[in-house]
Amino acid sequence: MKINDFKLECYFGLYEFTAPYLLTQSDCESMTTEELLAMEPGAKEDYLKQWLGYTETWGDPALREVIAGLYQDMKAENILVFHGAQEAIFAYMNVMLNPGDHMIAMYPNYQSAYEVANSVPDCTFSKWWVKDGGDKWVVDFDELEGLIQPNTKVLAINSPNNPTGYTFTNEEIRRLCKICKDHDIYLFSDEVYKGLEMDGETRDWMADHYEGCVSLGVMSKAYGLAGLRVGWLASKDTEMLNKVVKFKHYMSICDSAPSEFLSKVALKHSDQLLKRSHDLIVENIKLADQFFEKYAYLFEKKEITCGPVAFHKLLIDMPVDEFCQMAVDKKGVLLLPAGIYDMEGQYFRMGYGRKGVPEALEKFEEFLIENGFTK
Repeated sequence: MKINDFKLECYFGLYEFTAPYLLTQSDCESMTTEELLAMEPGAKEDYLKQWLGYTETWGDPALREVIAGLYQDMKAENILVFHGAQEAIFAYMNVMLNPGDHMIAMYPNYQSAYEVANSVPDCTFSKWWVKDGGDKWVVDFDELEGLIQPNTKVLAINSPNNPTGYTFTNEEIRRLCKICKDHDIYLFSDEVYKGLEMDGETRDWMADHYEGCVSLGVMSKAYGLAGLRVGWLASKDTEMLNKVVKFKHYMSICDSAPSEFLSKVALKHSDQLLKRSHDLIVENIKLADQFFEKYAYLFEKKEITCGPVAFHKLLIDMPVDEFCQMAVDKKGVLLLPAGIYDMEGQYFRMGYGRKGVPEALEKFEEFLIENGFTK
């Protein structure tokens, strides 16, 4: 297999651990192992007794039970645990896509969701664009149905969407699942930010609505526990999961026993962790809104419906990639330009999920002042 470079990861490889002011991160604030263990009485003692041998390829049965409990209608047999979300995406797409297949991906999207299709001979790929609707991002379901071909095998969506923040409503989720069912298309639903709704509407997991759907979850994003490297696929289609697990045999084989233990602790306190992330995002949005109101002549702000990321627009003539490069070079403020997603337009991604956002915004403002971008 030959596969294109992962542009976002290449970019972060240059700056994520060197730029002091990260204003574009897509995960939420993390915590220490000690802080996590303190959430569960007796967990610290049990953790120190954790056996460090191999784990089950499907994942710890107790962890799978806890994950299944997040859904309306799932059991442990419907859950396959992976070493992070990336492995889950890569395994699923390699199993499902064959030469001659066609897939559709919501776009922009996480690159691995569609890049495997580009690597399969004679497999074609169409983009279902999330579009700029002014103050918010929008999608067109009629456009989606127009992209469907007789050989369309998989539709890959990401909601809440990274980088735009666009999020399907429950009504739209039902419509999307019906379209896939009517056309006999598998639905791959990346829902790694679920639970961080900002508009008061709690979304359903898509896999609860459609047997041909697989929902992707992970400890990294909404829960802020990226260091655990634990993700999962949830689906009522156990036949499909049995095929995907055989691909996992050629990857991680099994997951880290300490990480699975810590994930069990975390997910037993899922609501508490999600509230922690949600409240931090809300506070950071307030600060960012003040910033964008002050600099409305420089930026067009996009609303966040759910999750920690937004895709704002630069209103000056300088190409956005040059603007972002200048910000990190001159002031150490890291932003993510649209070109990382192979998108045209003056868009850049901002992240709201970390404690460092207030300081990063201050440095961003200093950058604007010091480099002549202010009136």
